[in-house]
Amino acid sequence: MRLTPEASGVFPIAPTPFMPDGAVDWNSADKLFEFYADIGSDGVTVLGIMGEAPKLEPEESVGLVKRAVAKMGGKPIIVGVSAPGFAAMRSLARQVMDLGAGGVMIAPPPSLRTDDQITGYYAQAVEAIGTDIPFVIQDYPLTLSVVMTPAVIRKIIQDNPSCVMLKHEDWPGLEKISALRKFEAEGSLRHVSIVTGNGGIFLDFEMERGVDGANTGYAFPELLIDVVRLSKAGKRDEAHDIFDAHLPLMRYEQQQGVGLAVRKYTMMKRGILAHNAQRKPGSALSAAAKAEVDYLLARLAKHDPRADI
Repeated sequence: MRLTPEASGVFPIAPTPFMPDGAVDWNSADKLFEFYADIGSDGVTVLGIMGEAPKLEPEESVGLVKRAVAKMGGKPIIVGVSAPGFAAMRSLARQVMDLGAGGVMIAPPPSLRTDDQITGYYAQAVEAIGTDIPFVIQDYPLTLSVVMTPAVIRKIIQDNPSCVMLKHEDWPGLEKISALRKFEAEGSLRHVSIVTGNGGIFLDFEMERGVDGANTGYAFPELLIDVVRLSKAGKRDEAHDIFDAHLPLMRYEQQQGVGLAVRKYTMMKRGILAHNAQRKPGSALSAAAKAEVDYLLARLAKHDPRADI
């Protein structure tokens, strides 16, 4: 299924499962995508920043896309295709779309500084991959160091009809969401899907500001689905109640440098991944950190039985 501007819901960022020796754990990859489909995800994102995409060989990247397409039951697969050069970006984008992906996600390189550089980069990227491929803007200044104002995002969207989604993970970013939706209400911005990242840590109020869902990772993606569903149903207190129960673990997982290690450790304990390994270079949890995660899970289980592991 191709990604459209009407896309909504939860598109979890899939971590790449590895064996302890660094090889891709293909059995866990199959199980992971089956899990995302079974819990009601609206799609999935592969080869994202938290998917350790730069550590993969080209054939491994393609293999993960093939498995996602095979296991997700026709739901849109978003593939991160960011690359230092447009030739590599074009090659991967065309290849994954031929395999059945729904669209691609493009992050700006950290060297961009001015508004003209940012909008010019996206124009060149679209020219490189082709205007027939739906694409997602990744706005992640905390990691990428590229600051996109609402006006810059509007220009990228208006100038490039193949842009169908914004992955918004600015921090703080609630006012940016409101500004973009105001542009849309005034008629100066066509509608595109807005989904948010940052591990879901602001999803409760992001939904209330008008986003369409989440495109992020968390060891309990079911929680993201719950918050989006309850928020859309107008059940504000219920959405905040379940969100608040998970917030201590979400906060712990949001730590720079060890967040992926926390997520993989929890998903291993849940039986979703066979191992919590990262491909080198990568971080590892100390015994003290694992004990802290275990404690947070035990506390969470008092409110959400899915954490009783």
